[in-house]
Amino acid sequence: MTHQLRTTSILSFWTNKLLLIAFLSFSFGLSNCIAQQNNWLHFTPEKAQAKGKKVVLISGDEEYRSEESLPMLAKILTQKHGFETFVLFAINPETKQIDPEYQKNIPGLENLQNADLMIIASRFRELPDEQMKHVDNFLKAGKPVIGLRTATHAFNFPKESKSAYKHYGFSNQEGDWKGGFGGFILGETWINHHGDHGTEGSLGLMNGLQINAKNPILLGVEDIWVPSDVYGIKNSLKNSEILVFGQPTLGMTAESPINRKKSIMPVAWTKDYQIPGGKKGKVFTTTMGSSIDLLDKNLRRLIVNASYWAVGLENEIKADSNVDPVGEFKPIMFGFGTHVKGKYPKDYL
Repeated sequence: MTHQLRTTSILSFWTNKLLLIAFLSFSFGLSNCIAQQNNWLHFTPEKAQAKGKKVVLISGDEEYRSEESLPMLAKILTQKHGFETFVLFAINPETKQIDPEYQKNIPGLENLQNADLMIIASRFRELPDEQMKHVDNFLKAGKPVIGLRTATHAFNFPKESKSAYKHYGFSNQEGDWKGGFGGFILGETWINHHGDHGTEGSLGLMNGLQINAKNPILLGVEDIWVPSDVYGIKNSLKNSEILVFGQPTLGMTAESPINRKKSIMPVAWTKDYQIPGGKKGKVFTTTMGSSIDLLDKNLRRLIVNASYWAVGLENEIKADSNVDPVGEFKPIMFGFGTHVKGKYPKDYL
């Protein structure tokens, strides 16, 4: 009897210990999962719909509310088109909240390691080297990029910066990287507001100026009107395929007449890139793309089509595919200091 009790006690001890270890391991893993969920969003498609493609969307701009637009785009890409998506945000490390005015932290860039596409809409970021290296490695691998609006000036490093990635800064004037990430990778850096910012919108012209009508990215896309003004383009984009020209409108509604005193400018194009020591990749860029711009169905379609094209699925583009937002989408007007305070990534689920 004593032997049986002793055996039972030993078994009970080790059983409880193993359960405790398992519980602690599970709790540790769960806490890591929760910590990650607090920093970025991850959307997975239904298995039957899955394209087997992973897209990382990078927000982080002070003015155009990419923290609103990119979760909306990610949900469309995942729930209606079968892409696995990750949405990254500018996070204030003290509050753990989304803070687009905090320019030195975008957690989750390591998700680029096995991503098939990067969609970026950041502005003037000065990220630490341990984060920038993931962007650099992605580009060295020659993987596709979609740049939206302020991505032409996505990064900014002061002259005194010791960063190994200082050449990514929009004002860089040295070597191949003249114009930084925007100039070298996307085809143009920040130049100016060609339209009157805040009083003139942009009309993306598809009728009569659709010089590459057979490009699959344009399938089903009609004239685009957005409240964001036309950006100036200084580079001729001679190595690019211009898909859409834009003209300023005399007013901030879709019915506003065009400003005939101002010239048209490229507002969407594709090109190839290849950084020194890296493989060749391809790019789609549009200088449209503020959160409120994406109320326009044709702009959403343009970006969704570009996503298919970028990952080599252009044959699957359909002119009537569903590009409607998932759930409610009520973006606020662009402007500095207008982002909704106190938000966490989970609030954009």
